[in-house]
Amino acid sequence: MCPPTKNDKGLSLYIHVPFCAAKCPYCAFASARARAGDEVLYLESLEREITSRLPNKFFFHPWGERKIYERGSGGLVPRRGLGWSPKVLTLYIGGGTPSVLSLVSWNALIRIIEREFSFSENAEVTVEANPGSLTREHIKLWRDWRVTRISVGVQSFDDRRLKFLGRVHDAAQSRVAVALCMDAAFSVSLDLMFGLPEETPRDWMTDLKTALSFGTNHISVYQLTIEEGTPLARQNPSLPEGYAQYRYAQWRLARAGLEQYEVASFAQPGQECRHNLNYWADGEYIGLGPSACGYINGTRWMNAPRLDDYAAMTLRGLPAISEERLEGERAARQAAVLALRTTKGITWKNFANQYGVPAANAIRRDLERFPRDIVANGAEASRLTPKGFRLGNAVWSEII
Repeated sequence: MCPPTKNDKGLSLYIHVPFCAAKCPYCAFASARARAGDEVLYLESLEREITSRLPNKFFFHPWGERKIYERGSGGLVPRRGLGWSPKVLTLYIGGGTPSVLSLVSWNALIRIIEREFSFSENAEVTVEANPGSLTREHIKLWRDWRVTRISVGVQSFDDRRLKFLGRVHDAAQSRVAVALCMDAAFSVSLDLMFGLPEETPRDWMTDLKTALSFGTNHISVYQLTIEEGTPLARQNPSLPEGYAQYRYAQWRLARAGLEQYEVASFAQPGQECRHNLNYWADGEYIGLGPSACGYINGTRWMNAPRLDDYAAMTLRGLPAISEERLEGERAARQAAVLALRTTKGITWKNFANQYGVPAANAIRRDLERFPRDIVANGAEASRLTPKGFRLGNAVWSEII
């Protein structure tokens, strides 16, 4: 696992695309069908946010160095004499569904990104895609640009399950989309969902077997949950517990050579998502676009979720609708929960150096109350066991 470190002197960047072909009944993310002119409105507003948020202002380097940036021919650069260039280490373009953007809009988005930012030589660039909207033209454009990873929102290879989830693609499209990404030599991640009504063990076993048959190097598994305010919440279906399905995934994916490195994700060694690891390491990142969140110098912000509101706010300045500063033990507990999402867990020496010995000791005492088969507490580190990941919510709620 190689998350960005303070010595890498670079940025993690997230860009949110707020459009979907249709709204899935379980989805609580900010997304909607694009109206006429929405893609242009989005791109213009995104560019205004970048202009307001980054250049020619005091901006805090994620590791405490105060710098002033301005535009240069190679992107965002420090004013002369400051001696530091903010290279992008990881870029994640998510949504919504980035693959619903037209090729014209994608070319415009790429021009904006290339004009405003520069990239490290080994930058990880991930794009989310759905099988129903991914095309060969998307793949060629991304291959010719700098995309290195594609995260495909398959969810299931079973048409019956896809219909319940309200997906606009079918199983055949999923197979074609994954094969196209693999043939183009991208690093490919698949998202799968378990815990659906009337799900049988064979259903889940078949989905995992099919996903593994493509030889992808990364698979993420998510349990279906009922989010407040979604159409699924109004239906209020009876969902299975999901414990057995998750336990089977831990066993089956490890047997296939995909090691669990965080609570939902499994990868071949060296193929972990560096962008997501930066989140779990309490790393800092810039979030751009409607509903995007950012975290710099101990302050978190969230942008307006609706495109119209976001666009209007960018005309006046920054589009953030909330901001909070995390300090002291509160910041330490937040960081501990994030670290415990990973198999690495909390390394106590580093944690105490960053957040203080009293906070580290208090959190350690909380963790020591859990049985050893849930939390493995050692002299140097504490981490969740495989069983602990299956009961993670109980541990995290105790810490936070």
